[in-house]
Amino acid sequence: MRRSSKKSSSSAAAATAGPTRGVSKEIERIDQLFYTYADSSSGMIDPEGIETLCSHLEVPHTDIRILMLAWKMGCEKQGYFTLDEWRSGLKALRADSISKLKKAFPELVTRPSNFQDFYPYAFRYCLTEDKKKCIEIPVACELLNLVLSLQFRPQVDKLVNYLKHQSEYKVINMDQWMGFLRFCNEINFPSLDNYDSDLAWPLILDNFVEWLRENKIKHVAALMQFMVLDLVPFYLLLYLDRNRKHWGL
Repeated sequence: MRRSSKKSSSSAAAATAGPTRGVSKEIERIDQLFYTYADSSSGMIDPEGIETLCSHLEVPHTDIRILMLAWKMGCEKQGYFTLDEWRSGLKALRADSISKLKKAFPELVTRPSNFQDFYPYAFRYCLTEDKKKCIEIPVACELLNLVLSLQFRPQVDKLVNYLKHQSEYKVINMDQWMGFLRFCNEINFPSLDNYDSDLAWPLILDNFVEWLRENKIKHVAALMQFMVLDLVPFYLLLYLDRNRKHWGL
């Protein structure tokens, strides 16, 4: 009976040790990959290391997948990956090599189920100083193109155009940033027929909608003017042709 007990104990120990050794090996490979790109003095993957990583992944460093990778890691400082962040992200993606990370990328390209978490993270990630609460308009335009254009290209094109040409706002805060996403999700575009400025929208979006409507009126007026100028000669010639006998022409 004692021998049987020893066998059972050994089997249980082996079963417990097996997965533990597997996890340990995975972490070891993830760590080895980290130190391939990490700066030896800082112990972090810095911007130069990220550039090298991107070249191995065959994606530009401005690709949305790199931002989503930083989000998966929970990175706190733009352009820097710590070992703990690296471990957390690669474990979540089940990737312990460059080839596996490449295979995980398609999942990052498709809109994540928790996009509501990723979207504000993208804004916070661009705050380059600890106490900073806003991002500059050019940065906001680049970020909108990166984060929202895949799902809402027409809205993003108009919004970016407006932000670049307006002069009232120099920076964008988190409330305005979240308002952009809400606008894309809730407002019929391009009709804007369900936009109500009384529903506590950020003022910048009230101004944006007013700008869109004014531009639409101008466009319609210009189109009508073009049609009139284009058609008048035609109808004039038609009128002259029909009446030339009467006039003895």
